[in-house]
Amino acid sequence: MGVDERRQQLIGVALELFSRRSPDEVSIDEIASAAGISRPLVYHYFPGKLSLYEAALKRASEDLAGRFEEPQEGPLGSRLLRVMRRFFDFVDDHGPGFSALMRGGPAVGSTATNALIDSVRQAAYVQILSHLRVTDPPARLELVVRSWISLAESTALIWLDGRRIPRAELEVQLVHDFAALAAVSAAQDAEMGALLREMLKDEPADGPFNDLVVRLISLAS
Repeated sequence: MGVDERRQQLIGVALELFSRRSPDEVSIDEIASAAGISRPLVYHYFPGKLSLYEAALKRASEDLAGRFEEPQEGPLGSRLLRVMRRFFDFVDDHGPGFSALMRGGPAVGSTATNALIDSVRQAAYVQILSHLRVTDPPARLELVVRSWISLAESTALIWLDGRRIPRAELEVQLVHDFAALAAVSAAQDAEMGALLREMLKDEPADGPFNDLVVRLISLAS
């Protein structure tokens, strides 16, 4: 294999192993064995395990950030639900690696890895703003969107610890959470109120946002 081809193979092998066990539990020997090469040859392409992990994380972070990309067509609630399904696809496929990444640890404590995590969060933030058609977000909207991204992360981590709640229910719940955070903020601020009305104006009766309204009304009655 050429140098780049071999590097990409090792990154793929590492990601596959990290999807089953925490990166801290995977040795260079295991990566070499799975790739069908010797341990010294792994070090020929990567200076050490952390270097390989960072390269694998870069590929994974680009994949995860891409899960938030969605055509800006149709109701916002449906778009967010599709985003959450793709997000949980990633979490489901890369559980131990995702958990180790978000919780921190020796393998993920470098400045480079932290920067990649932040880049995923920023990509998600930019994508959500694009769906809201906002380029210069007010402070309250920034708080809503960044809080929701953090909530999605923490929800996924809790779900991975036993998967006690059906995944599909959590995907819908997170879309409801976005609407709820926006509604609470709108109750405090006229500008957020206008944004919320814009969010809801094209929502169908059977969409996730209206589903939340129906559920809340039934609870209050």
